[in-house]
Amino acid sequence: MSAGRNTDEESAFRAAVAEIEAGIADRQADRPEVSFESEPPPRRLAPHAAAIGATVGVDDREVGWGRFVLLYDPSGQDGWDGPFRVIAYLRAELEPEIAADPLIGQVGWTWLTEALDSRQAGYAALSGTVTRVVTEGFGAKQDEPVATEFEMRASWSATSEDGDSARIDRHVAAWIEALCTAAGLPPVAPGVARLRPARGRPRT
Repeated sequence: MSAGRNTDEESAFRAAVAEIEAGIADRQADRPEVSFESEPPPRRLAPHAAAIGATVGVDDREVGWGRFVLLYDPSGQDGWDGPFRVIAYLRAELEPEIAADPLIGQVGWTWLTEALDSRQAGYAALSGTVTRVVTEGFGAKQDEPVATEFEMRASWSATSEDGDSARIDRHVAAWIEALCTAAGLPPVAPGVARLRPARGRPRT
């Protein structure tokens, strides 16, 4: 690889990381319940990667968790549509009766797709899973309450109509919005149903 091409790659990735930071900064103004921290990115999925973690806290309780990973491979990869690929994870504790709703998977998936669409974040090759987790205690833990959680794992390619910037800040904003919706925070945009979070765990 020539030095010039390597420099172009690094410049494109630095610009994308700057967009991640800009997306977080923009959302912190209207989502003060969310705190962020840098995380070690995966090292073998792409030549360049960055990762950020998020925690949603309400009344000194943690009610949601998430992770946003950006992969960059200028040559693309099988299953990608372009050089940028996003991997998003979110988890939230829900009341058992809400988690038992047979439509929670479909509803949860629309939290992400509607957030991407509303933010005008160009995407392609979207895929993922929604999982409901029920934890019950037995034996010495039989008196512990049943815990239910909602988990989503998704990935998509960040695309650009103008062939220039993929506007990763918009993808970050969509991920944050989907996480906050799952955690039961009031929607910023009208028309999104709010779910009640479970008791959550004390923030440390």
